[in-house]
Amino acid sequence: MMGDNANKNRPYAPSMTRRDTLKWMGIMAASAALPGLNACSSGAGQVKQVGATAGHWPELALKPVTAPGYGKDPDLISPPSQIWPRTLSADQLNVVAILSDLIVPAEGEYPSATQVKVPDVIDEWVSAPYASQQRDREMILPLLTWLNDEAVIRGGVSYSALALEQQRLILDDIATLNAQTPAAFERPARSFARLRALVLAGYFSSPQGTKDIGYQGNVAIAGDYPGPSDEALAHINQVIDELGLSAYTWTDPA
Repeated sequence: MMGDNANKNRPYAPSMTRRDTLKWMGIMAASAALPGLNACSSGAGQVKQVGATAGHWPELALKPVTAPGYGKDPDLISPPSQIWPRTLSADQLNVVAILSDLIVPAEGEYPSATQVKVPDVIDEWVSAPYASQQRDREMILPLLTWLNDEAVIRGGVSYSALALEQQRLILDDIATLNAQTPAAFERPARSFARLRALVLAGYFSSPQGTKDIGYQGNVAIAGDYPGPSDEALAHINQVIDELGLSAYTWTDPA
């Protein structure tokens, strides 16, 4: 299903500065790449589960993040002296790193998700005090716990301690959410879909990720603007015709 360069023998070490993770998180929040859209320690809350044979989903008593944010009109001259803390534990961050590299492995000249520090940004994202980030927190942290629980059920060890092939087999069961998804995997699959969207948005918001998809951004053009190519213009006109809007388009009187 996914890539091969997750390494459980080398725990992920966060190294991105807060300035960079906050800037990156802002790009993600405004990006079209992100659809509008456990490693939990004992301090993360009590876990209640149903029997494994009926499917299990951890109900975590997560404490709300109450740290102040920047607000809608931040004071850029005198920013807050302290911002919210990152809240993922080392174990949680390691699971996120494994998942990130299974979703976006290194390929050719392009680095993996962990090589561009996507897990740092995921940690920043689920730790932020804003409503949308907190909704994601309530989906992703139980997923990390579920993966650990499922790993213990299947292999007797935590998810990080499983062999790579076993890690991939668990993800294969929750990689797709559709009518054929077993009921026991519906909630994990929905949460994994959200985490996958965040990882992809984070990766393709990075300089390396934008290079991977060939995005150039604004490019200066010397002289007169040449306009669209004949091929592009023909496509645009075809779409306009199909929408019944041809009568409203501008035509050159010459």
